[in-house]
Amino acid sequence: MSDVALSLLLSRWQFAVTIGLHIILASFALGLASFLAFLEAVWLIRKEKRYFEAYTFWLKVFALTIVVGAVTGVLMEFQFGANWGPLSAKAGAVVGPLMFYEVLVAFFMESALAGVMIFGLNKIGPKLHFCVTLLVAIGAFISAFWILAANSWMQTPTGFSIDAAGHFRPDNWWSIIRSPSLPWRLTHMVIAALLATAFMVGGVGAWRLLRGLNIPAAKLMVSSSMWLAVVLMPVQIVVGDLHGENTLKYQPQKVAAMEGGWQSPPPGVGEPLRLFALPDQQEQRNHAEVAIPQIASLYLKHDLSSHIKSLSEFPPSDIPPVIPVFFGFRLMVGMGIMMLTLSGTALYLRLRRRLYESKALLKWMTLMAPAGFIAMLAGWVVTETGRQPWTVWGHLRTEESVSAHPANWIIASGVAILVVYAIAFFAGLYYFLRYVSTHGSEQQVKTHV
Repeated sequence: MSDVALSLLLSRWQFAVTIGLHIILASFALGLASFLAFLEAVWLIRKEKRYFEAYTFWLKVFALTIVVGAVTGVLMEFQFGANWGPLSAKAGAVVGPLMFYEVLVAFFMESALAGVMIFGLNKIGPKLHFCVTLLVAIGAFISAFWILAANSWMQTPTGFSIDAAGHFRPDNWWSIIRSPSLPWRLTHMVIAALLATAFMVGGVGAWRLLRGLNIPAAKLMVSSSMWLAVVLMPVQIVVGDLHGENTLKYQPQKVAAMEGGWQSPPPGVGEPLRLFALPDQQEQRNHAEVAIPQIASLYLKHDLSSHIKSLSEFPPSDIPPVIPVFFGFRLMVGMGIMMLTLSGTALYLRLRRRLYESKALLKWMTLMAPAGFIAMLAGWVVTETGRQPWTVWGHLRTEESVSAHPANWIIASGVAILVVYAIAFFAGLYYFLRYVSTHGSEQQVKTHV
C-alpha cells in the first residue's frame, strides 16, 4: 500500500470513529430534549409527581450528554480540519456557511439555554423554565437540520458551479438547502433519534421497574417510550422506503451495494432479496448466498419485474466497499424488525393490562435499550461508506479531499483522539450506568414541588 493510500485509509478510519461516536450523543441529546419538554409540559398541566420525578431523573443524563458531546465535538472538528483540508478548501464556500449556522444554533441557543435548563430548575418559575426546555428542544431540531442540509448536499449536490481552480461556488442557496435527498434524510434521521431515545428510556425504565426503583416514574418511562415506538416505527418504515427510492434515483450504486447485486437478473425478472451472502469484491460475486427471488424489486420499485442496476453496470472505480454497506444495511433492518416486534408486543400486553407485570417483556426492553443507536450507527455506515469513492457525489473524490499528512502523524493524532474519547465515553458510561442503577429523585422533588 502506498503512503498516500495509507494516509487516506487512516484518515477515513479516524473520521468514522469520531463521527460515529459523536452522532450517538448528538442524537441522544435531540431525543432527550424532546422527551424532557414533553415531561415538563404534562407536569405543568397535571401536576403529577411522577412526571417531575422522570424529568429530574433524565435532566442529569441530558447534562451528561452535553458535557461528553462537547468534548467529542471539538475533537471531531479538529480532525476534520486537519485531515480533510482540500475538502474544506474546495467545498468550504458551500459547506462552511451551513455548518456555521449549526454551530451558531448549537452554541448560542442549545448550550446557553441548556445551562439555564439544568441549573435554573429551582431558580426561575416553572412556566419560564418550560419555555427554556422547549427552546432547547427546538434548537436541537434546528441544529440537526443544518447538519443534515450539509450532509445531504454532499450526497446529492445541487445549486452550485465549479470554477477553474476546482472550487465549488454557491449559485442558488435555496437549491443548495433543498437538495433532493434532504427531506427523506432529515426525516429519517430525526425519527431515528427519537426512536433510539425511546428505547433507551424504556430500557432504563424497565430495568428500574424490575428492581423496584421509583416505581411510578419507571412505569411512566416504560409506557411513554412504548407509545412513541408504536406510533413512530410504522412511520419510520414508510419514510425509509421513500428514502430508499430517492437513493435509488440519485445514488444507484449505493443501493446495488446494499443489495449485493453484482449481476442483473434476466430481463423481466426482478432483483432478489438477499437474506445473507458473503460479497467478494475482487471476484465480483457472492458466496453462500441465500435469496428470495424478485422481492428487492418489490420494495424498491413496488413491482416484481423492475430492473435494478447491478454493480457490474458501474465503473469499478465508482463502486463503494460492498461488505460494510451490505451488512450494515441488514443490521439496520434487523434491528428495526426487532424494535417493531418489541413495540407491538408491548401494545398487546398493554391492551391485556400486563405491560408492567410481564418480567419477560421488561427484560427484553432492558436488552433492547441500545437497539436504536445500533441501528443508527449501521445506517450511517450504509450512508457514508456507500457514498464512496466520493465526498461530494459525482464531483469530488475522497482521495482528492484528504490532506497530505504522513501516516505516522495521522496515527499519532488518531491515538490521542481515541484516548480522549475512551476517557470521556467510559467515564460517561460508568456514571450513566451507576446513576440509572441507584439514583432516586425524591429529594429533588421535595425541593421543587
